[in-house]
Amino acid sequence: MPTLIVLRHAKAVAGLGMADIDRPLNDRGRRDAAATGDWLRDNTLTPDRVLCSTAVRTRETLQGLALDAEVSFEAQIYDNDPETLLSLIRENGDSASRLLLVGHNPSVHQLIFDLTGSAPDAFPTCALAVIEVEPTWSDIRPGAGTLLQHRTPKGN
Repeated sequence: MPTLIVLRHAKAVAGLGMADIDRPLNDRGRRDAAATGDWLRDNTLTPDRVLCSTAVRTRETLQGLALDAEVSFEAQIYDNDPETLLSLIRENGDSASRLLLVGHNPSVHQLIFDLTGSAPDAFPTCALAVIEVEPTWSDIRPGAGTLLQHRTPKGN
């Protein structure tokens, strides 16, 4: 069965005086992204394909993960709508056995709940959830997933 990894971007600067979409990662965010990439590799969860928001902080998070995967930057992820995320997953899962979505709260947290019927109480920056999806990407819908694992930079 396919595996979806949902990742909230790492910690960004406050962004006073700049557009929200242009906010880069802060030092902690860069460290957390690198540690998350190491964790994915150590747990044999490297994705085949990545869907990433076009915001600077999501792109820098993805860069910090240092993954070798096909990437599609999707402006719609920044719109922060769980239904849009589901549509993008349906359209872009293709033959990937593991798909990583790098996005924003509250939509990524809601997506986890919608797919699995459960979600961690909080989903801080650089938190991730590993979800087994039944049966295929094109059939993904609310309730069609099982939350296998949840990780935060501070250790759940």
